[in-house]
Amino acid sequence: MLQDIERAAGAAFRDLGMQAVADDPPPELATLCSFRRDGRAWASVDDDDRPVAYLLVEIVDGRAHVEQVSVHPSHARQSIGRRLIDHADSWAAERGLSAVSLTTYVDVAWNGPYYQRLGFRYLRDDELGEQLRAIPDREAASGLDRWPRAAMIRERSL
Repeated sequence: MLQDIERAAGAAFRDLGMQAVADDPPPELATLCSFRRDGRAWASVDDDDRPVAYLLVEIVDGRAHVEQVSVHPSHARQSIGRRLIDHADSWAAERGLSAVSLTTYVDVAWNGPYYQRLGFRYLRDDELGEQLRAIPDREAASGLDRWPRAAMIRERSL
């Protein structure tokens, strides 16, 4: 079901001429299961207990890093993504991690500008750690770097 959410959420990129993003395959089941087993995956469910959104988090440069957050379009604009990100932020705080990072498309309204409204800021190049700096290379290998991307962070005081 999470793969279906990812495909449906990704389809919106097609309307922006970002077919490679829309066609990017969702995480494999083994990958999703690994995140779940490690306690680094969360889903939001509807009234019938069916997933409608999910978030995966990794530890990157000593911070929680949102690997993926997707909301099914039928449940968009209900603050589900924000709640999942806030949950990841709480998870990070419980582990003594000072921030949540992510990489995103700068010019897509439900990406960079949205995350700014949630308290994220763009990281300068000199603020990127070694692991975070490597993520764009992985994204480029999938052809997802044809449009401006950037790393963002939401910090908190410990």
